[in-house]
Amino acid sequence: MTAGRAGNALSRHLPIAGWLPRYDRAWLRGDVAAGIAVTALIVPKNLGYAEIAGLPVQNGLYAAAAGAILYALFCTSRQISTGPSSSLAAVAGGAVLLTGLKGEHAEELVAAITLAAGVLFLLLAVLRMGWIARFLSKPVITGFLAGAAIDVVIGELPKLTGTDADGDNAWRELGSWARSLGDIHGVTLLVGATALVVILALRFLKPSIPGALVLVVGGITAARLFDLGAHGVALVGHVPSGLPAPALPSTDIVRAEYPTIIIAAVALLLIGFSQTAGDARAFATRHRYRIDVDQESVAQGVANVGAGVFQGMPVSTSLSASSLNETAGARTPVASLVTGALVILTLIVLAPLFSDLPKPVLAAVIIDAVVFGMIDVTEFRRLWHVAPFDFWISVAAVIGVLSAGVLAGVVIGIVLSLGWLISVATNPPIPELGREQGTQVFRDLDQHPGDETFAGIVILRLDSGLFFATSQALEDRVRELADAQGAALRAVVLDFEAVPYMDSQGSEQLREILEFVEAQNATLRLARVKPGVRAKLERDGLLEQIGGDRVHGNVHRAVEAQLGAAPH
Repeated sequence: MTAGRAGNALSRHLPIAGWLPRYDRAWLRGDVAAGIAVTALIVPKNLGYAEIAGLPVQNGLYAAAAGAILYALFCTSRQISTGPSSSLAAVAGGAVLLTGLKGEHAEELVAAITLAAGVLFLLLAVLRMGWIARFLSKPVITGFLAGAAIDVVIGELPKLTGTDADGDNAWRELGSWARSLGDIHGVTLLVGATALVVILALRFLKPSIPGALVLVVGGITAARLFDLGAHGVALVGHVPSGLPAPALPSTDIVRAEYPTIIIAAVALLLIGFSQTAGDARAFATRHRYRIDVDQESVAQGVANVGAGVFQGMPVSTSLSASSLNETAGARTPVASLVTGALVILTLIVLAPLFSDLPKPVLAAVIIDAVVFGMIDVTEFRRLWHVAPFDFWISVAAVIGVLSAGVLAGVVIGIVLSLGWLISVATNPPIPELGREQGTQVFRDLDQHPGDETFAGIVILRLDSGLFFATSQALEDRVRELADAQGAALRAVVLDFEAVPYMDSQGSEQLREILEFVEAQNATLRLARVKPGVRAKLERDGLLEQIGGDRVHGNVHRAVEAQLGAAPH
């Protein structure tokens, strides 16, 4: 292999080897500024994400550093920022709650889930199976994320009030918290309420100011000035400085909890891939360059493997951090390298300061992050107006998460998506057609009830492929309208314009339709049959049975041929 080919192969699998030698120093200012801005945004938030996942707060920073640096080495996107997110943290936290693991065992479980998710991302790229992410529909994802956010908020309420709550689902936990309100800790409530007011005020009045950073700095300062720990306010506790040693989760944890690990990893893959591919394409389109979706999967896979090895938590695209990265001037992944380096510096120098962070302040950071990062009210409103059934699918996903837990909610979401897919596939639109007055155009009669119809002639259009899932629906529709015509039925015209393919079962069902129509002393005619479908009809001998003179170029010709035909 020549040096040029070897270089191309290396840059294809390790993109930084291709763009870094050509790096323009004029870009450095923007990349560094973006890296600093993103660090200020994500450090306080990642403390909260670790809390959501049931981990020590420093583990969120471990994942942030590993994710940012490793993603930058393998990515093709120039603006994407990768790290922990509220949605991924909720999935990991759901797994921890489901297993009941605590302490180091919980850390190992989340690390195992993160590693498994990374491996799945890599397999997705190698096998080019990005289509698997479609098993969660947008309405289901919208509902799942909203339900997970509500579940997280309910879990944070006791930290705002200084009370306890328990329960095996969100409803019972909320009831338990409500019953504990008689034991509210006044100072904790004051700190938590103040933190919520501050972060919400900054979000709506001064959105350019990083509210999470203000809260964390303010909370630590207040804890020291007013000795909040001595007044009964729970603090985060010991946060060690330095970096973790690379390690793999114990085989005992993996063997004991592998079903949970697999389910959680698949959930992370489905959620993470849809975010990554969509966000990376959006930034690439805006800045007029191309990305490689498979390579983006590799980058996300390596980032998750690294985060898992360094005792972190799952990572993926962060839209808020990526948007800030873009607006702050990021031109290349050097911005992510700067972010990773600054997070490492934070771990080495500043980590012990987080020990004095009040938990009610951290709860306010978490609540703000999940409510405004995971609950898409605009999308719910759009679903209600555009497709009410999709809206109720989203609501069902919300209820599923709150009733069964976040991890079970993913399974419920997949079942809802597949159920909806099966329902749509097996019940395709099959409108009856009529002719627009004075034209040769045939249209849906339900939408144009004044169009011309023809006595004894039923005209239908199948808006789908004719295959095992739809063929019975077509026969049922033909029988329904034929029965309505009764003895007056002279012909059934099937418009195949929207039928791109047909399988053997579809061909067999069409033969049964032909036999049914002829048994009514009527004629079956086909219109606008695509070449691929026609070839299958010919191979199956069905074209000869129908008759070549009864397969027409358009619906108008089929109807005119029937009108000119001699009666049976």
